[in-house]
Amino acid sequence: MPKIRYNNIDNVSTDKTLKEFKQWREQRRRKVKDYTFKVPKHDPELDYLHANREETTITWIGHSTFFIQYYGLNIVTDPVWAEKMGFQRRLGPPGIQIQDIPPLDVILISHSHYDHLHLASLRKLVTAKTLLVVPDGLRRKMVRKGFHRCQEMKWWGHLVLGGVKITFVPAQHWTRRTLFDTNTSHWGGYVLEPNPVKQGAEESAAALETSDKSASVTPDLQQATREEIAAGDPPILYFVGDTGYFKEFKTIGERFDIDVTLMPIGAYEPEWFMTSQHVTPEEALQGFVETGSQLMVPMHYGTFKLADDTPKEALDRLEAERKRLGIAKERIRVLGHGETLRIRHENDE
Repeated sequence: MPKIRYNNIDNVSTDKTLKEFKQWREQRRRKVKDYTFKVPKHDPELDYLHANREETTITWIGHSTFFIQYYGLNIVTDPVWAEKMGFQRRLGPPGIQIQDIPPLDVILISHSHYDHLHLASLRKLVTAKTLLVVPDGLRRKMVRKGFHRCQEMKWWGHLVLGGVKITFVPAQHWTRRTLFDTNTSHWGGYVLEPNPVKQGAEESAAALETSDKSASVTPDLQQATREEIAAGDPPILYFVGDTGYFKEFKTIGERFDIDVTLMPIGAYEPEWFMTSQHVTPEEALQGFVETGSQLMVPMHYGTFKLADDTPKEALDRLEAERKRLGIAKERIRVLGHGETLRIRHENDE
């Protein structure tokens, strides 16, 4: 049976010709890049994070890896603690060492690229109770690798764990790990929101265990409005994953009343080569505005040398565009590695 090949919305292509790769390589040789700026490293709040079960927290590990605490769940996105990516060493240590991460309930994988899915990291993080959530087409591979508690998601599908609803949303990207598996699994982002129908964690886990693991989870239920969700519930979080700029930012913003967006800003240079798969800092802000989100946390910069931009360039362009658009400074929260953003709930004293 031929393998399914996944596409972007409107069939936007990310394919590059050999001639374009050669042109990029020649440009890279000519560009002098300044990596003297380093993302600040913060001492992680380990005692607090291990004890916390109520407050929503977002801790940046590096690149697209976050440790998130949400409605009692411990979550990691795109786990990569690797010291190298290809021949390039990591620009700075992870914000929290992998052995210090609190026990995980959920790991969310946006797509199967090496800088977003590091199997050695995954093996150190997964326990018997950890649910691995992956895009459509990837579960079979993960089961072969030994990760049996694994759930696939199609775009706009969702699952419920305890009081949390997790929805897999589109992105504009691609995926490949070998010469033979290009686009054989999908890519996307995740929206975390309080589930208006509160369900016990044990009940939802049991339902998940008996579901068809190759199915698209469940069809979307009628979306609850912000007023229908009880005061004091966590904010709605949108982890974008890896993406070029696309019209679905607006669609996602229309479907969800997003509070916090974790948005990539790096690996965009040269723009003529990267435009379909990675947003520029300016496009990141445009997408942030179109989602209607209240707060943006930049990611996907300052950890690996994936393209020809530097961490300082990405942050400088982000700040210049923020000023040009008149976005309040407090709406863009730039984290250091290991820094924790605590988000108070509406009824917190």
